Amino acid sequence: MSPTLGVLIMMNNYFHDVATALLGASGVALWVMLRRFKPGSGREATEYFLGIYKAMTGVARFALFWILIGGVPRTLAYRSFEWANAVGHRQVPALIVKHILAFTIVGGGVYLWIKANKKVKLIKGSIGV
Repeated sequence: MSPTLGVLIMMNNYFHDVATALLGASGVALWVMLRRFKPGSGREATEYFLGIYKAMTGVARFALFWILIGGVPRTLAYRSFEWANAVGHRQVPALIVKHILAFTIVGGGVYLWIKANKKVKLIKGSIGV
């Protein structure tokens, strides 16, 4: 692997990890906002909340897109890049924990977004949007 390709793969892997964290964090942030949002707060407050929701949805979609697209080169280079490094430094258990955590964060983020979408549809229906 050329040094340039190695740097590009490494950057992709870092951005892939950031996208994973972003998806999970945005799901938690939306969950917190939904818990604090009081139905019947008035049309203006509801529209403000829906505006934030729309912006956060764009962020979450971008993160999910990067997770899916960035996962392709990461998977293709996995054995020679991440696995070989972990084996060489006797860090395979840490790599396993990292992957369990990453899958949990992505799965949890997706779950929170699906759950939130159902509540947002009810909120939208309450003001006729």
